[in-house]
Amino acid sequence: MNPKISMTEKNGRLDNVSALRKMWEIRIFEEMIQQLFDEGELHGTMHLCIGQEATAVGGAGILDQSDWIVSTHRNHGHCIAKGTDIRAMFAEMLGKKTGTNEGKGGSMHIADLDVGNLGSNGIVGAGFPIAAGAALSAQMQGSNQVVLCYAGDGATNEGSFHEALNLASIWQLPVIYFIENNQYGMSSSIEHMVNIDLLSERGKSYGIEGITIDGNDLDEVAQTVAKAVEKARNGGGPTLIEALTYRHKGHSKSDKLMYRSEAECRQWQKYNDPIVRLETKLIQQDQMTPEDIRLLEGSIRNEFSSLVASVKQDEEPTSNDLWTHVYAEENK
Repeated sequence: MNPKISMTEKNGRLDNVSALRKMWEIRIFEEMIQQLFDEGELHGTMHLCIGQEATAVGGAGILDQSDWIVSTHRNHGHCIAKGTDIRAMFAEMLGKKTGTNEGKGGSMHIADLDVGNLGSNGIVGAGFPIAAGAALSAQMQGSNQVVLCYAGDGATNEGSFHEALNLASIWQLPVIYFIENNQYGMSSSIEHMVNIDLLSERGKSYGIEGITIDGNDLDEVAQTVAKAVEKARNGGGPTLIEALTYRHKGHSKSDKLMYRSEAECRQWQKYNDPIVRLETKLIQQDQMTPEDIRLLEGSIRNEFSSLVASVKQDEEPTSNDLWTHVYAEENK
C-alpha cells in the first residue's frame, strides 16, 4: 500500500507533485493515529511529526531502496518516506500481528528491512552508533550503500553523538547525520540547551562538514541530502546536516504545550508549514491547481480510512507470541 514512488525526474530534480502526495500521506497518517489515540484505540504514547514532513520526504524519500535509514521516537514520517507499508504501520499501531513488528513494537520501534528501514529507537541518541555500524558494514563489504541517520536537536547533547561522529570521521564512513532541529527537546528550548548558534558547527570538532538548512523547504532539503549522499557514496565520508523545522504538536501525547506561546505556534504554522509552502510553489508553477490538491488530500483520507477499517479486523498476538523473536532462530 506504500509503493516506492519516483521522487526524481529524468533530469535528477525532485518530482514535487509526487513528493507532495508523500507529504500528505505522512500528515494524514499522523492525524488519523492521533484520532485513534484520542478514541482509546491506541495504547502507550506517540510522537507526531506534523510540521516536519519535508525533512522526511527530502531525506529518506530520495534514497535508493538499498540505502539504510536509522530513525528516532518521532519516526512515522521517515518510515513512510522510505517506503514502509502504510497498512502494516497502522496494524503495528493497533497491536495487530500484521504490523511491521507483528504488533510488538508499537509507535517507536517500526522497522522494515525490505525497504532499507533499520528501525526506530525510543532511546534518545541511540541511533548514532547504530548508523555508524551499518555504514562500517557497507564500507567493509563495498556495497556502495549510504546510511541516513535521523536525530532530534536534543540528541546532539548525548555522548553517543560525539562518539559516533568521531568514529565516522576517523573511518570516513558513508553516513549522513541528519538533525531535525524542531526548536525544542521535550519542553526545553534549544537556546537553553546549547551555547552555539548552529548545531552543524559541532561537526568541525571532528573534521566533518556541517550544513544548516531550512528544513521546511523540500527542495533545499532534497538537494542538500542528495549532495551528501553522492559524497558518501564516492568515499568522501560523513556529513552533518541540521534542518531547522518545527513540530506543530507536543513532544508526545502527554505534552500540553505549556512552554511555548500560541503566537509562536501560529507564526510557524502560518508561514513555515512545509506542505503549504510546497503547494504554493506548485500552484505558482502551474503544476497543480487548488482543486487538484483538494482532491489529492481527499483521496488519501478515503484510502487510509479504508485501511484502518480493514486493519481493525486483523488478528491480534496471543500470549504464545511472547516467546517468538526473543532469540535468533537456528538456520536449518
